[in-house]
Amino acid sequence: MNTEREFDIVLYGATGYSGRLTAEYLARQGAQARIALAGRDTGRLRAVRQALGPAAQDWPLLVADASQPSTLAAVAERTQVVVTTVGPYAQYGLPLVAACATAGTDYADLTGELMFVRDSIDLYHKQAVDTGARIVVSCGFDSVPSDLNAYQLYRRAVQDGTGELTDTTLVLRSFNQLGASGGTVASLLGTMRTASGDAQARRIINDPYTFTTDREAEPELGRQRDFGWRRGRNVAPELDGFWVGGFVMGPYNARIVRRSNALQDWSYGRRFRYAEALSLGRSFAAPVASAIVTASLGAANGLGNRYFRRLPRRLVELITPKPGAGPGVAARKRGYYTVETYSTTTTGARYLATFGQNCDAYQGTSVLLGESGLALALDRDRLSGLRGVLTPAAAMGDPLLARLAAAGVSVRTTRLG
Repeated sequence: MNTEREFDIVLYGATGYSGRLTAEYLARQGAQARIALAGRDTGRLRAVRQALGPAAQDWPLLVADASQPSTLAAVAERTQVVVTTVGPYAQYGLPLVAACATAGTDYADLTGELMFVRDSIDLYHKQAVDTGARIVVSCGFDSVPSDLNAYQLYRRAVQDGTGELTDTTLVLRSFNQLGASGGTVASLLGTMRTASGDAQARRIINDPYTFTTDREAEPELGRQRDFGWRRGRNVAPELDGFWVGGFVMGPYNARIVRRSNALQDWSYGRRFRYAEALSLGRSFAAPVASAIVTASLGAANGLGNRYFRRLPRRLVELITPKPGAGPGVAARKRGYYTVETYSTTTTGARYLATFGQNCDAYQGTSVLLGESGLALALDRDRLSGLRGVLTPAAAMGDPLLARLAAAGVSVRTTRLG
């Protein structure tokens, strides 16, 4: 372990909803790491630490505020890894990315905000490459299941010698999620607000190649896949008779997965095509649901991104959850999800990768983010040699898969034919 810096992990934003869950996870599983908590209010940080139990009582508390970049720089210089849950990232995230890129400090976040990631790439990718920093975005439910399932498929095809991946579709097969956190809603609304007031941002958001390293190297996706979602029937031979509709996070997740392929020198394949879908069953109502769900997402993407700024801000605040709020303990325990990713290789082999957790997406995210931070801090000799603004698969592939399996996440790949 590299001990040149004072800490292995600093968790920034520990007093927020996702921050508290991640702190609880690290207190249970991070015994090998030197951990500190960071945020604006020492009193609130102390209260969080007190609630974490004996394992965390010696964790130092650091004052850091996105409005004071010097405090972020001071934190980044003291640690190997900064794990941040402070969003909306478009509003608060770039100063921390800048601090980590400057200090050569690894970084992991929970963002699902397209413009934030694009800005991070444009402004700090080259600097992070030069300083040796890994700026790893989207280390939660968005987009670890999507990213690591595609990575699993690639690794299995290499192992079997069955060629490169081609058409690949993730299907959200089962899901129980009660409620959304205030932070998640704020991030979504922030993206819509930016797009509705900025035509250039709207063009970037509507471009399926937003995160790619080389547009000319990407295959044409086709109309349904342009926004990262699928609809219709029989999207995989193994799902005969099942109807699917667009999955709300498909457009964002698809860009992350495509960036993973590009960053790894197109190792998944030059003909790799990827999209996501929501399973709607095979009842008589499923075709109608498929059309309605996908059309609604298209309308939300088009009309919402264009006209959201016209909604009264006070009205939006009244009907959305407050920052720091989210599903309670019972709801998180009742939650679960399973995603299945189907792919065909260039030799015609068929594979299925699965990824699931027996908890809701927020509790699950604390595991995914916590293990991402631990992988960056403790598995440094087994990480990829890539630096810059990275995806989970490109930065941490095999070590993170191993960690998640050991943490109880269901991950496996099956050859279908």
